[in-house]
Amino acid sequence: MDDKNINQEPKIKKRQNKQVEELEQKIRVLEDQLKRAVADYINLEKRTEEEKRDTIKYGNKELLLRLLSGLESLFLAEKYIEDNGLKVTIKHLRDVLKEAGVEQIETAGREFDPNFMECIETIEGKENIVIEETRPGFRLYGKLLKPAQVKVGKTTV
Repeated sequence: MDDKNINQEPKIKKRQNKQVEELEQKIRVLEDQLKRAVADYINLEKRTEEEKRDTIKYGNKELLLRLLSGLESLFLAEKYIEDNGLKVTIKHLRDVLKEAGVEQIETAGREFDPNFMECIETIEGKENIVIEETRPGFRLYGKLLKPAQVKVGKTTV
């Protein structure tokens, strides 16, 4: 029996070593899977937090668009009515909108930018330069909220 056990010993050790290697490989695979799962979870948390911030940031977009419509009416009235109360109201509304992340798009004399402007007409003037703004445009935290409507210069030959 002792001889038989002695002869079996290398086979047993070889089998045990193979089992150890297989288990170590399984451990490595499981560790990699765990690392990926943790990284995926962390990324999911970041994305969720970002989406939550964006929802808060841009969630009042519809209300802001309605306020901007009212502001545009006040701009139009200001062209025809000389009234200090109207000017103060417009300034106050602009300040409130600015605090909410709304900024007016500058167009006058600038190169036409289709990302923020809508060309409603081309007129004689310096090529591709905004000649006249017919309706102001606005951004919300740098993203387009409402494009400016403009007349763009076109050189006639």
